[in-house]
Amino acid sequence: MSPKARTFYVCSECGCTQPKWSGKCPDCGAWNTMTEQLPAPEIKTAGANRVYRPVTASPVNKIDIENEHRYISGIKELDRVLGGGIVKGSVVLLSGEPGIGKSTILLQICGKIAGSYRILYVSGEESSRQLKLRAQRLGVTNEQLLIMAENDAESICEYIRQNKPDIVMIDSIQTMNLTELNTSSGSISQVRECTNLFMRTAKSLDIPVFIVGHVNKDGGIAGPKVMEHIVDAVLYFEGDRNYSYRILRATKNRFGSTNEIGVFEMREDGLHEVENPSQMLLSGRMSNVSGTCICCTMEGTRPILAEIQGLVCVTGFGTPRRMSTGFDYNRMNLILAVLEKRLGFFFANLDVYLNIVGGMRLDEPATDLPVALSLVSGIKDIPIPEDVAAFGEVGLSGEIRAVPHVADRIREAQRLGFHRCIYPASCKKQLDGLSFTIEAVPVRSLKGAVSAVFG
Repeated sequence: MSPKARTFYVCSECGCTQPKWSGKCPDCGAWNTMTEQLPAPEIKTAGANRVYRPVTASPVNKIDIENEHRYISGIKELDRVLGGGIVKGSVVLLSGEPGIGKSTILLQICGKIAGSYRILYVSGEESSRQLKLRAQRLGVTNEQLLIMAENDAESICEYIRQNKPDIVMIDSIQTMNLTELNTSSGSISQVRECTNLFMRTAKSLDIPVFIVGHVNKDGGIAGPKVMEHIVDAVLYFEGDRNYSYRILRATKNRFGSTNEIGVFEMREDGLHEVENPSQMLLSGRMSNVSGTCICCTMEGTRPILAEIQGLVCVTGFGTPRRMSTGFDYNRMNLILAVLEKRLGFFFANLDVYLNIVGGMRLDEPATDLPVALSLVSGIKDIPIPEDVAAFGEVGLSGEIRAVPHVADRIREAQRLGFHRCIYPASCKKQLDGLSFTIEAVPVRSLKGAVSAVFG
């Protein structure tokens, strides 16, 4: 059989296999995802003479978990995202843009807990000397931290079985390979099978494993989608390298919530936790400037105040420009349409620019009202008072709809010195029996919110 006939093509999104290349996957419809692969070697079985390994099953109420505990990483923001700490036997996939801080945070975890646990750090990208230099820069020096520069996945797993470290870190999965597979490191089959091997090793020995994953040009995790299904938690580092702040977000977590975030600041000596992200995001605000509004959003159980900036100006082109940074572009156009239809503001010949300060990305519906107020402030060129915060979802009829965690949002605004908070009137029952020093102003419609802010 010719070498060309032996190859096949696999979709990196859904795993569909085809004998010929095509620009569009016939199963999931994704474009430019078909990659060439070589078949894995056939595994011969004994057929009818095969001896099966005996397996057992236990009733769920007979399984003892009283002695189960989590490893505390020493980094509170990371423990928050993981749901309270590192679960024994879990496999955590950490991904993000190049240079965002993936390897840095793993080494900092080693520095925090290497005195209590034995940690094996495996690098397929750097030599031991290079890792030593980076560890010195971060102040990580401990005999309990073991460094290995290796990319043979089977040899690594065999070392883990013999030495049984408490925690294992793999940096990165795209550099690991299995010699039985006739493909290069980073291919779909190599990444899938190496992840599967590390997962089986972690579960059998009850050892937590951190795996660093690269991203592709679209920002997704490089490799097959099945890799994200195999692991127990998927953490993603967000942030612009031009900003010093990083956000760690869980997109999958079998042992905790996926709504929590961790906020870090990148400095010369590594990542530092930001315990008060609201104060950080509001630092450097200018006073008496139109087009800015403070939004109170929720990230998991944590309320965060963020500054929304809206700039409205006359267009110099036939078609006005619309640009949004940190906020959904289509959602911004929807809010502009509501402002035109329900309140009579005319944006058809105006350029509109929207920005969330600090590199944050706000996806919660409660950010609709402050976005609308910032755009109204921009078109009227009237500043919103500095002591006013707002939150609420805007409907197509111009109504302000209810959002959860109203009391937590108002308390956060009160803690940071705000004197007025605009919130949906339908949430008024949630505040029964509660008292605030801040003035909470309920509004039912977008017109009422504009009147409450601008008079």
